[in-house]
Amino acid sequence: MPDHIDPLKSKLLDAALVHVPFDGWSETTFAAAVRDTGTDPAVADTLCPRGAVDLAIAFHKRGDTAMVERLKTEDFSTLRFSEKVAAAVRYRIEAIESKEAVRRGTTLFALPHLAADGAKLIWGTADLIWDTLGDSSTDVNWYTKRATLSGVYGSAVLFWLGDDSSNCQATWAFIDRRIEDVMRIEKIKSRVNANPLLSRLAAPITWAGSRIKPPLRTPKVDLPGSWSGPY
Repeated sequence: MPDHIDPLKSKLLDAALVHVPFDGWSETTFAAAVRDTGTDPAVADTLCPRGAVDLAIAFHKRGDTAMVERLKTEDFSTLRFSEKVAAAVRYRIEAIESKEAVRRGTTLFALPHLAADGAKLIWGTADLIWDTLGDSSTDVNWYTKRATLSGVYGSAVLFWLGDDSSNCQATWAFIDRRIEDVMRIEKIKSRVNANPLLSRLAAPITWAGSRIKPPLRTPKVDLPGSWSGPY
């Protein structure tokens, strides 16, 4: 499940989005958001130790939440699985409130000291898509699916930033092509596994992959005595 944004942080984010097109995800923007909302600076600094960077992260996670909520309400019964994945990537892009905020965020997370944060956000989006669509992988495929979809989503966003087609039709076609490429690879893997000779040759790799497990996840609970650790 996506992380829930603190109400005050969400309020600061709304105020910041007015300034981001002009000042980026900067300290100037953060200071303006604090001022515009009348938030105590000490409280704002506690909530967002890294200032506008934390608001940029909250902006991305807000989009993730909107995507998941839409995925849970859409009827996918007539769609192929590849179409469901493509729809999820499209919904995530459609959940973006401001193209300029994403453009500025792309610049922000391209900085060397923030690149890991940007990669983590994209990975988190891919993870949410697979989880919401019911992925049950328990081996190396858990990682390869998310790594591949991270590449699809990241490239789709970059394409979308430069897309001036009507209703972003070029972006949706781009996503469909990328997803089809991914599914073509999955079909090749299935054919290898179905071929007696090739499956024997690939057996050592398959065995090694089966020994790789996804990270353990602690269920989120809201009960007395539970502790999720400081984050």
